[in-house]
Amino acid sequence: MLHCGIVGLPLSGKSTVFNVITRAGAEVKPYAGGKTDPNRAVVDVPDERFDKLAAVHSPKKETPAQVEFVDLAGISKGAGKGAGLGNAFLSFAADAEALIHVIRCFENSAVEHPEGSVDPLRDWDIIDMELIFRDLAVVENRLGKLSGKKKLTPEETEEKALLEKCRDCLMDEKPISSAGFTPDEAHSLRGFTFLTSKPQIVVLNMDENVHALTDVKNGGETERRIKERKVNAIRLYGRLEMDLLELTPEEAAEFTEGLSIDEPGRERLIAEAYRALGLISFFTCGPDEVRAWTLRDGENAVDAAGTIHSDLARGFIRAQVVSYDDYEKNGSSLAKCRDAGILRLEGKEYKVKDGDIIEIRFNI
Repeated sequence: MLHCGIVGLPLSGKSTVFNVITRAGAEVKPYAGGKTDPNRAVVDVPDERFDKLAAVHSPKKETPAQVEFVDLAGISKGAGKGAGLGNAFLSFAADAEALIHVIRCFENSAVEHPEGSVDPLRDWDIIDMELIFRDLAVVENRLGKLSGKKKLTPEETEEKALLEKCRDCLMDEKPISSAGFTPDEAHSLRGFTFLTSKPQIVVLNMDENVHALTDVKNGGETERRIKERKVNAIRLYGRLEMDLLELTPEEAAEFTEGLSIDEPGRERLIAEAYRALGLISFFTCGPDEVRAWTLRDGENAVDAAGTIHSDLARGFIRAQVVSYDDYEKNGSSLAKCRDAGILRLEGKEYKVKDGDIIEIRFNI
């Protein structure tokens, strides 16, 4: 299963965010004593469409889409060059398909900040630089090996050119994701598991008593960076949301009245993480089961069939497809969608869209 790695400085609230995401019954403790093995959890992806389909069909079984989150040990200065727990942390981070970067925006006298003060812009820069240092070390190591060869194959020549472009980008303190590689070029570099090429979500771990990010040191500059870079950023009140998990919805509403919280960030973060991984959901529904199936964005009808069962892909004939929106507009009935002429028969190369409701016709 594809997963998101949760990264950040020590004591930034990563484990708290992990507990909020996973609704951990027993709180996962922060990393200590040199522990590097990550905490892992698979969670349901919140989807209003799935909930409505389940309500309409009242199936015997409901199976939502799921995504895995991995809480990684904190990264400190020098980790990108192997200092401290750096090598262990970065090896786990390299395995993740997307990164959730938790930035501390809360004050807590009982939890000392490793840099001595709360400053989200500085902390953001620290993590960015450590990821850049790690990728640069990987690039230079491989280029060194290629330079030691008397003659390069055509493939190695192409690889060398791509790596030099990576090096130039990193030396300018920019992530590899900004290098402008084509999809084919990016695919050829996948084996290096570059950290700065991964999709990233920034989580601003806030204090419920902070009314605006600008109330935090360099908060205004942090907001400007988010806008300029078009960063996917989510505000989450980690400690408060941990407390809210133990309350009923009515109690939670009363508890948060008068605070600076518009809505909890948990569900939005999970949904954004799912999208950051490049995933979409399609649905099958009936009296036995309503299920959200996971596909990579861009995969086709045969891929969808194979996700359900290999026999469906092997004997694929056609896919009967209707979008969720059209399905809902027509009484949540395939028969009514057929009568309205919006129930389509699609072939093998049909690119499945997020929210499609699909029935596979097959013969083996």
